[in-house]
Amino acid sequence: MFHEVLGLPVHALVVHFAVVLTPLLVGVAVAYALVPRWRAATAWAVVLLALATVVAVFASWASGPKLLEARFATAEGAMADGLAAHASFATPLLLSVLGLGAISLVLVYVSRGDRFGKSGTMVLSGATVVLALAAAYFVFRTGDSGARAVWG
Repeated sequence: MFHEVLGLPVHALVVHFAVVLTPLLVGVAVAYALVPRWRAATAWAVVLLALATVVAVFASWASGPKLLEARFATAEGAMADGLAAHASFATPLLLSVLGLGAISLVLVYVSRGDRFGKSGTMVLSGATVVLALAAAYFVFRTGDSGARAVWG
């Protein structure tokens, strides 16, 4: 399932969605968390990006080992080290995006009806910002290490 589409490696196709959608989710989720007057206008974007980003990052995470096995199994030296470094960021990226997606959805739900009061919304907003920073860090490190491993 996560190997090829029309002869092209799935990882090479879906990784671009992850690299674009993660920073978008980070930006929109932080804006939603920190600027209450923008919440009505951005709630739909937070929900859609939270869902799409998790799917894109999961597909990238799941397809990476298939690409490694199919195309880079015999890699040695600097390339093998670079690929190992890239792979080491995959799970932290997935976990941070899962956390950001989940907390963003909860924040939208809670803030729409003021279900936990102002203090509850503030705590969720703070957690959203922290997870957004983590996701931003890991998407950068993952993408940069992957590009350096393959392109030098």
